[in-house]
Amino acid sequence: MSVVNDLSRLLNPKVIAVIGASDDPTRIGGKPISYMVKQGYAGKILPVNPKRDTVQGIKSYPSVDALPDTPDIAIVAVPASAALETITALAKRGTGGAILFSAGFAEMNEEGAAIQNKMAEVATAHGMRLLGPNSLGMLNPQTHFYGTFATGLELGFPEPGNVAIVSQSGAYGAHLMAVAVQNNIGLSAAVMTGNEADLSVGDIVQMVVDDPKTQVIALYSEGVRRADVLVKALESARRKRKPVVMMKVGRSAVGGAAAQSHTASIAGDDRVFDAVMKELGVIRVETTEQMLDIARLATRGIYPADNSLGVITVSGGAGVIISDAAEALGLPMPPMPEKAQKELTEVLPYAAPRNPVDTTAQVLNDMSLLRRFTESLVRDGGYKSILGFFTYTTSAASTGARLRQEIKGVREQYPDRLFVLAAMGSREQMRQYEDDGFAIFEDPSRAVTAIDAMGRFGAAFERPEALPAPVINAVELPQSNPSEAVAKQLLAKAGIESAPESVCKDADQAVAAAQSMGGKVVMKIVSPDILHKSEIGGVLLDIEGAAAVRAGFDTLIERARKAVPNARIEGVLVAKQLSGGVECILGIHRDPVFGPMAMFGLGGIFVEILEDVVLHRCPFGEDVAENMIRSIKGAPLLLGARGRPVADIKALAGMLSRLSAFAVAAGPRLESIDLNPVFAMPEGQGAFAADAVITLKDPD
Repeated sequence: MSVVNDLSRLLNPKVIAVIGASDDPTRIGGKPISYMVKQGYAGKILPVNPKRDTVQGIKSYPSVDALPDTPDIAIVAVPASAALETITALAKRGTGGAILFSAGFAEMNEEGAAIQNKMAEVATAHGMRLLGPNSLGMLNPQTHFYGTFATGLELGFPEPGNVAIVSQSGAYGAHLMAVAVQNNIGLSAAVMTGNEADLSVGDIVQMVVDDPKTQVIALYSEGVRRADVLVKALESARRKRKPVVMMKVGRSAVGGAAAQSHTASIAGDDRVFDAVMKELGVIRVETTEQMLDIARLATRGIYPADNSLGVITVSGGAGVIISDAAEALGLPMPPMPEKAQKELTEVLPYAAPRNPVDTTAQVLNDMSLLRRFTESLVRDGGYKSILGFFTYTTSAASTGARLRQEIKGVREQYPDRLFVLAAMGSREQMRQYEDDGFAIFEDPSRAVTAIDAMGRFGAAFERPEALPAPVINAVELPQSNPSEAVAKQLLAKAGIESAPESVCKDADQAVAAAQSMGGKVVMKIVSPDILHKSEIGGVLLDIEGAAAVRAGFDTLIERARKAVPNARIEGVLVAKQLSGGVECILGIHRDPVFGPMAMFGLGGIFVEILEDVVLHRCPFGEDVAENMIRSIKGAPLLLGARGRPVADIKALAGMLSRLSAFAVAAGPRLESIDLNPVFAMPEGQGAFAADAVITLKDPD
């Protein structure tokens, strides 16, 4: 049986065992039974309690071995000291999966981690999947399966729907679920992974991606235990057009430390996490409100790849608020066509029909005008998303019924457009608008944020398949950090070019090398023990003529011996000094979660002060590399701004792509690569690395 089928069995169990079952519905071992009985779960519930014949009116069994049927899933609510024995018995019985509520394992100490690992080994050996330990469980409102002790369910059970909540934190996942219930967001599943001894967040995301009832995924994460599984699951969600909205905490040093202690996960570098999520089409949010706003709007299933926002409002002030919010997010709000503006002004001289289209309160005296203006906004403006600010007029006795009738007619004409209202009224009144196909927000700024997210999802879903990364043969790394010259030789085998250069053992060789290159040269000390050459004066620029080369050679050797007496000196590098190009920086950093990450930016103050850089997971093709290059704020300096020559973007993208492939081929010993500067020469003249630093882990 495949892993996918195994996980489907967990989400849709027909036989559920409860180990440590309690007759008291308020206790941890009693709540799941109570919840499922109340909600009408139709499968078998098999309580295990050696001290009772029945539990909450259901026949009980003394042990796992005594169960009449093999469980699809078992809920384990026993003390930590009995967890390993219980998991072993369930695994040997052939149970499909176990939810382990018990805490006191890897989140506590090394001894607890060892027991946790042993439970995972036992489960895996018998083909059983393990959720937890330290998990608040999972549930499926579609089948009324409630394998959880979340107290929030006492406030209300979720309606069946198509949003799945996946959370590493039990309490926060249950909080998300309770808030979703309050906001009438129907759920297909909610899963809290806990310590992830076996099943990780990535496994559960894949489970709900494969679940036909799930269309939207709300994900809370504190760290990533198995990045490869998560990346594969998120890419699968993108391909299946299932939006993922994520709250990833631990941005700060304090937050990262809290995540470590809470879930025993690696928080990772937050900028790297942002880059990877953007690559995978995930929308990252900072608040519960944003997460559920976006998830709720995503259930409409309309994701305009070329999103644009058209606004109709009865308030000029609201129009300004909406415009400011859209501009801050980069959501386009192009003006209405001049012809349409003129026609609307002729109908209602008081109107301001540019976009936002402000009808003023006058439209409430003649509701046919509201329909005409809204139709023009969609038909003539061509906007993919429509936001109407009508506030309480949607529900007031004098205006609500007619207003609803007029705008409903427009929405029915354009079912492919995203229609959102900033409105207020009773829950029943707003439900009527939602049934008509409108999404409702009280706060127009929140509406804009959610609308913008729909466009970002659409762009990710429509993204063409990326070109393959270059094929780089396995790289044979030296035993220790290479010198600049050796680093460039390694990179040259991967097609990463440097300026013409030569390592010289004496001054005569240096003079000969400089003469062969013509013009000015750069001279640098070559030593694997001196990686940051400029800090000791180990780089000389603008050297020209035999006398200057000889003097430069002697100066560099003297400075190196004085600064680092025990350094291994391999000679002096003489390189052709390039001019006329744009200085860039290309780099690789091995992230502890996602592996090698490539970085691109402009050199000088742009990287040191402005931090204008872009990151991407390795490896990737030239199309991705070019998109990275064009995405930085300083890109105009490469693209011919203010009369500058256009840089050789194709050569630069090729170098960046090959560097990403080299990083993967080099394997886990590679810690970092810095190519700084790289000269992007004018178009057609190539790109060349002027310096290279490779940092390696010790082979031992």
